[in-house]
Parts: sequence; structure tokens; C-alpha cells
Amino acid sequence: MSEREWDAATYDQIAHPQARGGSAVVDRLILDGSETVLDAGCGSGRVTEMLLARVPDGHVIALDGSEAMIAAARERLSSYGGQVSYVCTDLLALTPESLRGRAPVDAVLSTATFHWVTDHDDLFRRIAGVLRPGGQLVAQCGGAGNIANLIATVASLGVDRAGDWVYADVATTKRRLTAAGFAIGDVWLHDEPTRFEPGREFEDFLETVCLRQHVATLPVEQRRPFVERVAAAMPEPVLDYVRLNIIATLG
Repeated sequence: MSEREWDAATYDQIAHPQARGGSAVVDRLILDGSETVLDAGCGSGRVTEMLLARVPDGHVIALDGSEAMIAAARERLSSYGGQVSYVCTDLLALTPESLRGRAPVDAVLSTATFHWVTDHDDLFRRIAGVLRPGGQLVAQCGGAGNIANLIATVASLGVDRAGDWVYADVATTKRRLTAAGFAIGDVWLHDEPTRFEPGREFEDFLETVCLRQHVATLPVEQRRPFVERVAAAMPEPVLDYVRLNIIATLG
């Protein structure tokens, strides 16, 4: 598996923190049920399913950069038929044309995705490019200080960088949104420490999500032992999540 690809089947089984957080973010959208909404980073479709329930007379575009995630989302959401369409592309390659006639959309939702995108200035410009004027951007991702304890633990084992991510702060995010043409409703950080059962549950989550990119660079026989070393070195099986929340409209 490449550094960019995901183990979608395992992710779908273990991504309970992402689903819980996603539910709260979906609830922040102001919808009448007929909108076209882009789920920017749909993953295996768990949050997309919640979004579809909010737009019974609308349409959802499930977008992800991982072919495996798109395949998993298709399977999960097959009963929705033509109410959902699927796009496999990187968010930094997002254009109106990539949405296949569905742009401009009424809203963009994103959960647990933006921190994997390394250029937030371009990201917000591209989202603005597919939104209608007055359209909503409602998102949550990792923010400044996210998983600091895990990062420190991995560094103590001799790995300086276990993945490519951007954990932005509030002021920088507001500046980037404004530069892309958004009117800011609110941007804030909140702590969300998340506890796991020690052993396999915690190790599976680390391997599939947090340490995915670094683990993919290791020989297969070294992957699980590395994850086990990291888990054992953590003070407790808790990820000190910090969530960056965004509510904005396109001016």
C-alpha cells in the first residue's frame, strides 16, 4: 500500500472518533433538504450517510483522493442510488469541471480531512471555486497542537516526521479564508482527547490512521512491530486530539 492510499475496510471498522465528530459537524449545516452538498473527503462514507439524511430532496457529491475509500463509500451508500455521485480526486486538484456538471454546489462539508492537505491557501481557493455565492463551508479537522503527545512519542523513537499534515491555528485559518473570499462565521479550536482500549484497538487505529504514511514506507515485517513500540511508549492509550472548526460563507 502506498503512502497516499488507505486501508478503507479497516478504516470503516475503526473510525468511530471521526464518525462521532462528523455527526456534530453535519448538524451545523443550515439546510432545507434540497441542496447539493460536496462531502470533501468522504472516506468510507459513514459521515456521508448522515449528510444524505439531511438532504432527502437534494444531492451529495462524495469526493475522496483514495480509490479504496471511494469504493468503500460506493458499497456503503449503494441504496441511495442517484442521490449520491462519486469523485476520486485530490482536493488540490478540485475544479468545477471535476464535479461533472454539479458545480457550483450549495455547501461544502468536510470532516477529518483538511489536515491531510498541505496547502490550505490553495485548498480554500479551490473550495471557493466550486461554491455558489453565499454557499456554506462547514468543516472540522486537526488543529494546532493536535496529537502532540503522539508526535513526541514517535520522535523519541527516532522518527522525526510520521506523516504530512497541517495543523493550523485560528488566526492563520481566518486569514486564509478571507483571502479566498469567505466571510467568516466562526473559527475555533477545541480539545477532544480520545481514549482507546489498550492493545489491538489502539494499535489498529495508530497503524491505519495516525501513522499510516510512515508505516507505508517500512518493510512489511517491520510495520506492526513499529506500531507496537509506539503504543507501548505512549503514557496511556489516549490521543490528544485538537479539532479546528470552520463555519464560513462565500462572499
